[in-house]
Amino acid sequence: MSEPSTSNLPRRLLEAIRVESFGVHPRLLVLRALSAMLPRRGAGEERARLFARFGFRVGQRTVLNGMPRLNGPGKLEERLVIGDDCIIDADCVLDLEERITLGARVTLSPGVMILTSTHELASREHRAGPVTRNPVTVGDGVWIGPRAIILPGVNVGAGAIVNAGSVVNKDIPPHTRVGGSPAMPLETLNPDASPAA
Repeated sequence: MSEPSTSNLPRRLLEAIRVESFGVHPRLLVLRALSAMLPRRGAGEERARLFARFGFRVGQRTVLNGMPRLNGPGKLEERLVIGDDCIIDADCVLDLEERITLGARVTLSPGVMILTSTHELASREHRAGPVTRNPVTVGDGVWIGPRAIILPGVNVGAGAIVNAGSVVNKDIPPHTRVGGSPAMPLETLNPDASPAA
């Protein structure tokens, strides 16, 4: 039995390192470590300021009640915009293969997932074909309930509400409550009404 050639070893080693380190962001690891030192509750504004110091666009008075899980290639900070007065709760996942834009006063409840990438349907041998990417925009004043999933290319209109556990695969008109999997309109909300005191 012949010995494997060692002449290609450096090239193969470099290729293995490149493949295995795809999506690893050293600055993000430092940000995550610093964020973990802050208390989960009560330090949300400090966490948001820390996030901004690492180059992310974060609006004033925004609160991060936990470090969102971010993934994607390259400079993630260029593909995330968070408006003023937002609340991002713990265990949220933001897929930054493409741009995610959160307007002002957006609330992401615990465990929300916003995805910007998926796969084209491929052959029966391997159904997950080439990756496709589409940005997601969430309008001002939107409330996304716990464990809801927003799929690639969706625009959530201003003042909309997404019920807990919903899977949103289509645009949501402004001031509309949706729910279910797939999410369907449940009611039209009055854009001028304030909640009862």
